[in-house]
Amino acid sequence: MKNKLSWFAVPYVGWMALMVVIPILIMVGYAFTTAEFQGTLENFAEMGTYTSVFLRSFRLAVVATLICLLIGYPASCWMAREGPGFQRVAMALIMLPMWMNFLLRTYSWMSILENNGLLNQLFRAIGLLDLLGVDYIPMIRTPGAVVLGMVYNYLPFMILPIYSVIVKLDGSLLEAARDLGADSAGVFRKVILPLSLPGVLSGVTMVFVPSVSTFAISRLLGGGAQMMLGDLIEQQFLGGAYDPHLGAAISMVMMVIVVVCMVVMNHFGEGEEQAVML
Repeated sequence: MKNKLSWFAVPYVGWMALMVVIPILIMVGYAFTTAEFQGTLENFAEMGTYTSVFLRSFRLAVVATLICLLIGYPASCWMAREGPGFQRVAMALIMLPMWMNFLLRTYSWMSILENNGLLNQLFRAIGLLDLLGVDYIPMIRTPGAVVLGMVYNYLPFMILPIYSVIVKLDGSLLEAARDLGADSAGVFRKVILPLSLPGVLSGVTMVFVPSVSTFAISRLLGGGAQMMLGDLIEQQFLGGAYDPHLGAAISMVMMVIVVVCMVVMNHFGEGEEQAVML
């Protein structure tokens, strides 16, 4: 029976090999070869000229992840404390923007943040621009606009995993902590926070990984002035500086860094879970 069931995994294994393993092998092959497909390490050495892009990508991704965590954790706790009716409405409101196309959501922020966009028109109407003595407040094509786009698009990926963990916490544990003399801060610090850490780590991973590799948000809201790794990789494959071997090397390094970050966070989360059990 077990051998018969194992055949059901064949389509999945074949799909993974075709769509994941083979592209990774092609990427590795391009990363370690020249245009004539001769072995080389020059592609990795050339990446030193793009150190600022790497630093900018990770800095903005970390900032966006922290903002999502600061907003998402309290929102998740609030949702978990309310009744089922409120939770259903809140979940619908969180999921509603995700039903819209990703690019359309990002384009909408361009209309809001432009020099003559909705926000600057509002500031002009209330006299704020005249008070500051400027024609407009520059918001588009700035690091803040890129971070805002990341937070807006990826915040649900922080809220949902944290909420799914907190809402399942055993209420008797919280009651026991209060019976033992813990105040609200103590209950949160000793019980809720440690038990919700797996959801936090999942949320951090789900926000950080797409943020560090994004290219649509940085291109539209950054206006090309805030180049990130995704833009750099796209430029090597589709732009004027066509060099797929360098693009593959950058992609490989970024993939390794992201995998290392995920392994470290997962290991940290396992350690916290064992500490709570003890």
